[in-house]
Amino acid sequence: MSNTVPPAQPRVGVGAIVLSPDGCRILLQLRNKPPEKDHWSIPGGRVEHMERVEDAIVRELKEELGIDVEIDRLLCVTNQIIPSEGVHWVAPAFLVRVLAGTPENLEPHATRRIEWFDLNKLPENLTVTTSSALRAYQRGRSHGVLARPTEG
Repeated sequence: MSNTVPPAQPRVGVGAIVLSPDGCRILLQLRNKPPEKDHWSIPGGRVEHMERVEDAIVRELKEELGIDVEIDRLLCVTNQIIPSEGVHWVAPAFLVRVLAGTPENLEPHATRRIEWFDLNKLPENLTVTTSSALRAYQRGRSHGVLARPTEG
């Protein structure tokens, strides 16, 4: 029998861009634990065994923020590889619409606080996955693929 430790495997996580009803602000969470502690992140979390990524993001947003959401579209998939933290996550990011609920921080052990930010005035300390999702969202908007929500 070998005493070698099997190599670490990439993990699968999910994230979502949650916009205000007018589409001008994004909801971010200030991470309270690694990876990327003290960085602002889109909400999300780990995909459980035998769980579809689409179901995982709906579940995570309910657990973390107390909101019910509907997926609008997949924005991108990010390889969050941070050698200094020994981290490798593969993370699809979705654009979602809030169907019910008001976001609140239901996991203060993991999230220091949540805050709405103007899309043109974002904090500098964003996570890798958040930066990637925002680039994909802005690229889609500039190409007319993603429009801001409209009233009515």
